Amino acid sequence: MRRYRLFDHTADLGVEVYGKTANELFANAAFAVFDILADLSHVSPAVERKIVVEGDGWEDLLVNYLREILYLFNGEGLLLKEFSIIDIDPRHLEGTVSGEPFDPSRHRINTEIKAVTYHQAAVRETPKEWTARVIFDV
Repeated sequence: MRRYRLFDHTADLGVEVYGKTANELFANAAFAVFDILADLSHVSPAVERKIVVEGDGWEDLLVNYLREILYLFNGEGLLLKEFSIIDIDPRHLEGTVSGEPFDPSRHRINTEIKAVTYHQAAVRETPKEWTARVIFDV
């Protein structure tokens, strides 16, 4: 099963994410952020962080989660590679992320993601899978 696909959105970047469960959907969305951001083949899961996020429904929870992990790059310089969701419901998420500090001699930034937006944010559950759409300000 594919994790995500990009779609065109004026000056921004849109992503449609897929998962068999809500856990997998959110982990795949986080993976998409960092897969778009950098070449993850040179990133090791050396540092682990616990993530706890609250939201007012699936869309708000997704945006808040992606903003939290993007902050770990922009604010703390961590390139993340592995994402695990331990507990999730429409208002609460607990998980772990792992990666390593950004090193310009080893890591290449592909596309800078400035922010995660609420514009067209959507999370849907179907009988076959979960899907989400989110727009990044690049």
